[in-house]
Amino acid sequence: MSETPVTSGTGRPVLGIDIGGSGIKGAPVDLSTGLFARERLRIDTPAKSTPANVAKVVAEIVSHFAEDIGDGPIGVTIPAVVTHGQTRSAANIDSSWIDAPAEKVFEDVLQRDIYLMNDADAAGVAEVHYGAAKDHPGLVLVTTLGTGIGSALIYRGVLVPNSELGHIEVDGHDAESRASSGVKEKNGWSYSEWVPRLQRYYEVLEGLFWPDLIVVGGGVSKKAEKFLPKLKLKSEIVPAKLLNSAGIVGAAWLAADRKAHPEVVR
Repeated sequence: MSETPVTSGTGRPVLGIDIGGSGIKGAPVDLSTGLFARERLRIDTPAKSTPANVAKVVAEIVSHFAEDIGDGPIGVTIPAVVTHGQTRSAANIDSSWIDAPAEKVFEDVLQRDIYLMNDADAAGVAEVHYGAAKDHPGLVLVTTLGTGIGSALIYRGVLVPNSELGHIEVDGHDAESRASSGVKEKNGWSYSEWVPRLQRYYEVLEGLFWPDLIVVGGGVSKKAEKFLPKLKLKSEIVPAKLLNSAGIVGAAWLAADRKAHPEVVR
């Protein structure tokens, strides 16, 4: 991953698309600023969220922005581990994604090259290049607190993909089953009741990776003042800045980077 993002090569914005369990969102991104070049488009995720059904929705979004992006690269995020164009897991989407040749499915429907990536990885890259970790010279750990816990690990601008640190074992439990904001909401915990679980989770991460900076994203980060100051860690910990736009922005950045460096094995 290069230090400075490239453009599509045409001077046009790059399309980023973020697939979620409830909605699929896309917008062309100006990579010089990290801002949307046009208002984003959101379409509900199909009730039966198979690769074929989701690809049809993605095609609608691509068609909507076709004049903006030309034949430039397209980045697509998905809540799954992605290796060599295949989705290896499925979170809040249909189980048929597991071990599916997902990138090829999209390319067959769209008839153009795309770059498929894990959603938390895309959000992390966006925060490093445009958000809370912009220009940070060290090891950055980005976590997204939502229904589960997503993570991105980035060292000096280089992404280590598919870190899946929401699933590390903490005191005999899968971490996200104890510390996600989804679990907080499900159990009706106050922030004071939730903080000890977050504290323990981040202590474990800190002891394993020793990050220089931890960035906390997800919808709950909008209320970061209610819980981040209560965490006592050695690493600096800050709220994410890009919020709901992070996945789209990161997808666009990574797609442009792939186009510029096709020789890199992904």
